[in-house]
Amino acid sequence: MSIELFRQDRHVCVMFSRLGDEGGDAVQSNQFLLVNGDTGAILDPGGNIAYNELYLGMSAFFPPHKLAAILASHADPDIIASLDRWMTATEAPVYISRLWERFAPHFCKPGKTVGRVVGLPDEGQRLQLGAGRDRFELWALPAHFLHAEGNFQFYDPVSRILFSGDLGASLGTSLNPEKPVTSLASHIPRMEGFHRRYMVSNKILRLWAAMVRQLDIDMIAPQHGAPMVGAAVREFIDWVEQLACGVDLFGEANYRVPG
Repeated sequence: MSIELFRQDRHVCVMFSRLGDEGGDAVQSNQFLLVNGDTGAILDPGGNIAYNELYLGMSAFFPPHKLAAILASHADPDIIASLDRWMTATEAPVYISRLWERFAPHFCKPGKTVGRVVGLPDEGQRLQLGAGRDRFELWALPAHFLHAEGNFQFYDPVSRILFSGDLGASLGTSLNPEKPVTSLASHIPRMEGFHRRYMVSNKILRLWAAMVRQLDIDMIAPQHGAPMVGAAVREFIDWVEQLACGVDLFGEANYRVPG
């Protein structure tokens, strides 16, 4: 199932949120398709259980050979385990942190990624994708240790959507990922446990909050769970800025030889 998050003229943002349902035990994850005219980009394409429907969804907008980019926030299996199939079906390069540049080929048959993996520098980059009248910009924002060592979020300045990867994730069997969250308070129980364990420290969250407050954000779209819109955007930034997590919570008791 897919839902449109944004549409303006030839610029469309689509979220696929149920492509892993047939996987049974697999964690729910979102895949994103950004369309600009006759080209576009896929953000965090997911694993093999997501591939077929995402490929068909993309093909409804433009032919596979027109795909301009595959963007990976980091190198977890639920992010790019399907990379081998995308390398076969399209001609697009994959953009990923330089830290994972030589790890991504492990998802593919030998030789498939040669010349097609673009390592993003730690400081991020304003990417120019597509060509001619279909050219568009996407910003790779540093989000290291949220939760991967080399980690990026992607900001679309046209839709003003921040594709935030694992930051902002929400989990739960009763969660409806297609229903945007407009107020954060009742949503925190679906987020708190995940963020306390998967985010590395409050220091990193404070640095991230200071960075994204400089952006005009209408929506935060995480890789798991529901997008946040309206007041929930600023409420989320305020919440994580104060959150103790990761190494903040660990001590000697967590590092003992098992009895």
